[in-house]
Amino acid sequence: MQLKYSYFPGCKITGQFPEYGAATTFVMKALNVSLVDMPFNCCGYPIRHQSMEASVFSAARNIAIAERAHLDIMTPCKCCFGNLKHSLHLLKNDPILLKQINERLKEEGLTCSGTIEIKHLLTVLSQDIGLKNIEKRITHPLPPTKKVAASYGCHALRPADITNFDNPFDPTIFENLIKITGAQTVFWSKRTECCGHPISEKNPSLSQALLKSKISDAIQAEANLICTACTYCQMQYDELGKDELNGIPVISFSQLLGEAMGRTL
Repeated sequence: MQLKYSYFPGCKITGQFPEYGAATTFVMKALNVSLVDMPFNCCGYPIRHQSMEASVFSAARNIAIAERAHLDIMTPCKCCFGNLKHSLHLLKNDPILLKQINERLKEEGLTCSGTIEIKHLLTVLSQDIGLKNIEKRITHPLPPTKKVAASYGCHALRPADITNFDNPFDPTIFENLIKITGAQTVFWSKRTECCGHPISEKNPSLSQALLKSKISDAIQAEANLICTACTYCQMQYDELGKDELNGIPVISFSQLLGEAMGRTL
């Protein structure tokens, strides 16, 4: 039976990281997974501090659209994943908020009931498809000299009781997926810490310091590649990390896995 999901790329992939999106769709197609494009809007993450209600409404509309198609949502962005999961949690536990949101959704003939799941790309790969099935599709194993630092992204890990992504203190899902490509993984103490992007506008100096600390830790762990699974983390490394990376490339896991599966640019 073919796996099928409503595909939520998020705003940043479409506009800033088309290669991230192209690699994701390539990998899913190679693994016989169907991704269905839908008329989604922003996940609501960028406005959560200005208006939580507007953020939840934005997420709820996306959830309602996916529910109408009876499909779970799959996203390669951990900020989108985190905000959609958090909003779904709020809607399920606050009947008054759910009623208010659905009153607005009625104008489009939509209803949000919370019957679908929100899944990140890594979860779909690891749990729904399975490591063994992916390993069978590895046609161009990466050399073990490629030492990869998995940059988790905090929005998928915390709060753990809402995201249910992995152990927030000692996650393994990312490293396990990287290993099947043939590459090595390195352990670095700051792999689960924030990249600094959420405060890049309010406190740019602190944001830069957080990223600099992460990069320094990855370098000390002898990584020669940093791998992300979040568009905001990728954006932070690309925009603020250039002077600190010392030539170390930063790519998405979709691109890394795609390379091991024979994808060429």
